[in-house]
Amino acid sequence: MSINLNDILNFSDLRKVKVRFNQSNGSYDPLRFFKEDKKSLLNGQFWNYNKKKSFKNGDITVGFIKLRNHKWLLFDISIITKDLNLNNAVGYEYETLTEYEKYFGRLIIEFRNKSQNLIRNAESVIDQCSVIQILEDTFDNDLFPGYENVRLNWKDLKRVVSKSNWITALENQKAVYLITDKSNGKMYVGSAYGETMLLGRWKSYIHNGHGGNVELKNIEFEHIQNNFEYSILDIYKSTINDEVIINRESWWKETLLTRKFGYNRN
Repeated sequence: MSINLNDILNFSDLRKVKVRFNQSNGSYDPLRFFKEDKKSLLNGQFWNYNKKKSFKNGDITVGFIKLRNHKWLLFDISIITKDLNLNNAVGYEYETLTEYEKYFGRLIIEFRNKSQNLIRNAESVIDQCSVIQILEDTFDNDLFPGYENVRLNWKDLKRVVSKSNWITALENQKAVYLITDKSNGKMYVGSAYGETMLLGRWKSYIHNGHGGNVELKNIEFEHIQNNFEYSILDIYKSTINDEVIINRESWWKETLLTRKFGYNRN
């Protein structure tokens, strides 16, 4: 038997409630903001576009973030206290309804949005919002995906290298890895071995961007933070001979032509 969203939230007058379904559109990534920048996420929730206001005074606003497969995560319930009459900007002042805070980042619903409109009157959608899970703790999808599925931008890398499951996966592994500059397609092939192995190598990129690599030192750290992506080409146990890693690193450099067209100098 499914649990309706309002069985949990118990809104008495749905006519005053609006639901905003926030999803990525390329430039706006609400799930990333949920992890890194809650202010920007709330700015998106209370944003007005050109011609149509999102809310009005007295509206209760419910904010969801799209996860995957029609699943959405609750992150905010507030009441509009003032219309600022602004377009292409944050259009409202608001107050968080604290009685619902215990569900923020924990309550997940299933909802199949069949409309292009992502701001909906609760009366029209709430019966289609089924609560499928209330997490024990705040949502965190930073589970290690497997070595073959690692592809992280710099900001994601900075976040996950302190996660216990990532530390376990990377701290005892030697590897050949790839850095891609998404702004121009240039690549850098590197290797990780020695005492710190892959975890230590990647942590050095978080510290200064270049990790001591000569060619990468010529690139502004801000550019690296905004454009670099990290993935794994080959992974090896800690007991493998370092020469194997070094030879594979050279093979990948030749294969991907990173000395000629990328950031590898040697």
